[in-house]
Amino acid sequence: MIKQKFKFNPESLEYDPINQTFRDKLLTFLTYFSASIAISVIYFLVFSHFFDLPKEKILKREANKLTLQYEILNKQLDHLDNVLADMQNRDDNIYRVVFNADPISQSIRMAGFGGANRYTELEGYMNSDLIVETTRRVDILKKQMYIQSTSYDEVINLAVNKEDMLASIPSIQPVAIRDIRRIGGYYGMRIHPIYKIRMHHDGMDFTAPVGTDVYATGNGVVTRVVSNQSRARTGYGNFIEIDHGYGYRTLYAHLEKVNVKRGQQVKRGDVIGLVGNTGGSTAPHLHYEVIRNSRHVNPINYFYGDISPQEFDAMIEMSMQGGSFLGI
Repeated sequence: MIKQKFKFNPESLEYDPINQTFRDKLLTFLTYFSASIAISVIYFLVFSHFFDLPKEKILKREANKLTLQYEILNKQLDHLDNVLADMQNRDDNIYRVVFNADPISQSIRMAGFGGANRYTELEGYMNSDLIVETTRRVDILKKQMYIQSTSYDEVINLAVNKEDMLASIPSIQPVAIRDIRRIGGYYGMRIHPIYKIRMHHDGMDFTAPVGTDVYATGNGVVTRVVSNQSRARTGYGNFIEIDHGYGYRTLYAHLEKVNVKRGQQVKRGDVIGLVGNTGGSTAPHLHYEVIRNSRHVNPINYFYGDISPQEFDAMIEMSMQGGSFLGI
């Protein structure tokens, strides 16, 4: 039963009945309903601002857990960085030095990183910086470990072939002389004896009579032979080049006679030719070069097989004076 509503009338001092239309009832309902919705929204906003919903609590807990795991992973990566750096240092400064191999340059160890951003798909998330940095460090470590593993494979191969390598690397004088005063020219800058201009001398000159034996300074294979230059007054004249492997080559120039042919295998101490005066030479002598990894190096560092420390020191002192007065 619907109760009748009344309204007090101050003029008649009586209660008059209120007769509401459907429109009035609808407006009243909508007013109360809107107010209820507004209050509910305000309540929800206030509650969600100060209090997390159960699902939000779970998500935040998982996010914090992932962040902690990434931080722990980064600490482990720091430790791996230190271990790998120690391995690289040992590899470059101990193992490769023992086996006479060049160290791996830092540019090769770090090659392949930089340039375009390869981690764009990891951006736009919570803690994206931490995720991207961790992923980048893992990728760098993977590449460095691969390069280090390849380096160790090379060192192992060098160790297996150590005996052959020691027999192949140039280590004796190409001419049997004990009087270092008979070394007519050292490696380095000098005034060319023929052109009279300052030029770099890529080898060492050993004075000796024509016909003196010339020895192979290490095991190897003869790769070049020129033996028809006895009348030429420029260049190496008659010369021999030997490939010793392991990045080493030697050259013997101004020969009077060549005793080997191209493709022939030679041993350290084999007589490969005779001292002469061919090519750009002003007096009988042997011009001797050592080439390592396609670059000329000072032959004075490759006589440790047949001279004493005192002789080596004296040779170094004389080489400081530089120059060559015999030929190219």
